[in-house]
Amino acid sequence: MSRAFFAAAAVVLSLLPLPAAAAGASIGIVAAENFYGELASEIGGQHVVVTSILSNPDADPHLFESNPSTARALADADIVLYNGADYDPWMEKLLSASPRPARTEIVAATLTGHKSGDNPHLWYDPPTLPAVAAALAAALTQRDPADAAEYAANLETFKGSLAPVARRIAEIRAAHAGISVTATEPVFGYMAAALGFKMLNEPFQIAIMNDTEPSPSEVAGFEASLRSGAAKLLFYNAQVTDDTTTRLLGLARDSHVPVVGVTETMPAATGVAAWLDAELATVEDALK
Repeated sequence: MSRAFFAAAAVVLSLLPLPAAAAGASIGIVAAENFYGELASEIGGQHVVVTSILSNPDADPHLFESNPSTARALADADIVLYNGADYDPWMEKLLSASPRPARTEIVAATLTGHKSGDNPHLWYDPPTLPAVAAALAAALTQRDPADAAEYAANLETFKGSLAPVARRIAEIRAAHAGISVTATEPVFGYMAAALGFKMLNEPFQIAIMNDTEPSPSEVAGFEASLRSGAAKLLFYNAQVTDDTTTRLLGLARDSHVPVVGVTETMPAATGVAAWLDAELATVEDALK
């Protein structure tokens, strides 16, 4: 196992010893977001039962309200995965309401050094998912050492599944690094940076993300970047549509600026790598 694997273990496994899983018993995992849940299924395989709380790609995740069934699932979970950085603050409230000393909590923001106030859409930052996967494999190994080799193999398989995503990122960056793009929200911000894009209108995006009104000058600047063609792409959150987004999408199309929709929730019946690769393929096509 790699040095990174054991480093991840040290980050998330603060309670020692943890109870070992009984022979044939499943380890219960609850993920706040379904892409972390899919990751957990791929790493844990037949040894885990995974519940994802946010799983509807057609729903606005910011409108989620917890309910008794969510609280019960978390209370019974052996391992919990969530994003942190204020993206899913209800998780901390629910977990504190049902303390369980033997529960392992894996927080993507903690693993990647992000904090409150940072762009919370961490899964679009290429290092995040491998870090979460490594931490989970370590947690599963501690609970179920008899199947350590399987978890390690699944981790390598998962990381291998992301290799085509990394190649596509490198290809787009090589061909288009330095172009200016914009977005209605900073959902794709980390990935845009990985692609070498220059992001315009960030104060506007932060205002929309925080459900506040952009200033008149921010609105005017955004519109000007579309009308002038300074922005070569417009990214928008396909799960959140409002009058402002609709108007800007129309302006982009009238100004012949390609539009790319991205989501905060993984579409149903797909995998993490396939989801990310499909979005990157859409970006690649839009730049042709």
